[in-house]
Amino acid sequence: MTDTAPNPAATAGAAPARQVLLQKIYLKDASLEVPLAPDVFTRQWQPQLDVQVNTELKPLPQDHYQLMLSVTVTAKLGEDVAFLAEVHQAGVFIVRGFDNPAEKHAVLGAFCPGQVFPFARDAIADLVQRGGFPQLLLQPINFEALYVEHQQKAAAAARTQAETNGAAVATH
Repeated sequence: MTDTAPNPAATAGAAPARQVLLQKIYLKDASLEVPLAPDVFTRQWQPQLDVQVNTELKPLPQDHYQLMLSVTVTAKLGEDVAFLAEVHQAGVFIVRGFDNPAEKHAVLGAFCPGQVFPFARDAIADLVQRGGFPQLLLQPINFEALYVEHQQKAAAAARTQAETNGAAVATH
């Protein structure tokens, strides 16, 4: 999977073609905690689930990037934690040929997490089932919509900050 074909456009003097190449998917860390075992298995199973998903991007040399997706699932029975499963699933991508930084950022912030998530979902499902619990299938996540929402919130926060700074300057 690490082999890349030469880019004829780049060798002919034209702008390099856009490339997003998945180099490696790996499980960086995984854990399952069952604090009430074995008593939790004698209780009626109607958990309230809380799913938290976060991404972390790390630039690497030569247009490589590590995208780490952290998925934490907490299942509660009332106030008691039945289990806490956490997976840090990572992928290494080559991302090159994007002249527009916003487009490159969108690829890294939306497309790449979408490629890594199925592996994290499988790892969570496996951990939970090995822990003795019923099958848990996390729903797909639209990372593109989340990315757009995040960008809109950041832009709104920047506008609010600029307005606040402008008002502070005007009063002095």
